[in-house]
Amino acid sequence: MSMPFTDEDLQEPVAKLIETKIAPMMAQDGGAIELMQIKDGRVFVQLKGNCNGCAASGSTLKYIVEKNLKEFIHPELSVVNVLPGMEDEILNG
Repeated sequence: MSMPFTDEDLQEPVAKLIETKIAPMMAQDGGAIELMQIKDGRVFVQLKGNCNGCAASGSTLKYIVEKNLKEFIHPELSVVNVLPGMEDEILNG
């Protein structure tokens, strides 16, 4: 991946985008999102509230979260949903 930023560089803009643009959209449906980690240009998030386990959560990740990250920050970013209970395995594995 030819990401021109380090994961640390991405932390603030990604967190801000999630906080100001993505989270409010999800809150309209009773959902929430938490930024867990950024590693190698992959943004690890956890869907919460009504979004956790929702049948549309895959679409939410792709068409809301990933689309906004690619559009506003960098086109090569990808999103990984961290399911509750899988944090240690995914983030530290």
